Amino acid sequence: MSDALRQFKSDIFQGLAHPTRIAIVELLRAGELPAGKLIEKLELEQANASQHLAVLRAKQIVVSRKAGNQVYYSIRDRALLEVLDILRRYFYAQLSSTVNMLQEVANERPQSRLKAH
Repeated sequence: MSDALRQFKSDIFQGLAHPTRIAIVELLRAGELPAGKLIEKLELEQANASQHLAVLRAKQIVVSRKAGNQVYYSIRDRALLEVLDILRRYFYAQLSSTVNMLQEVANERPQSRLKAH
C-alpha cells in the first residue's frame, strides 16, 4: 500500500474522529440538508456546527453548495456510508462477544456464598 493511500485513509478517519461529525454524516445519509436543519436536529451551537462542517469539508467527506442565503451539505461519496455500516457491524460483533464473555463469567460464579459471621 502506498504512503499516499495510507495518508488518505488517515485523513478520512481524522475527519470522522468526533461523534458530532459522525452524527452529521449519518444525518446526511438520507440526502442533502441545509446547515440550519443539521444544527437544529443535532441541537448544536452555530459556531460549533460550523467548525465540524469545516473539518468534514476539508477532509473531503462532505460537499456544500450555496443557494440564496442557505448552505446545503451532502456526502461527497456514498461509499463512506458503507464504511460506517461496516463499523456498526464491527461494534455489534465486539459487543456481542463481550456480552457472551460476561454471561460465561456469570455462569461460573458459585451459586451460594458463605455468609460472614
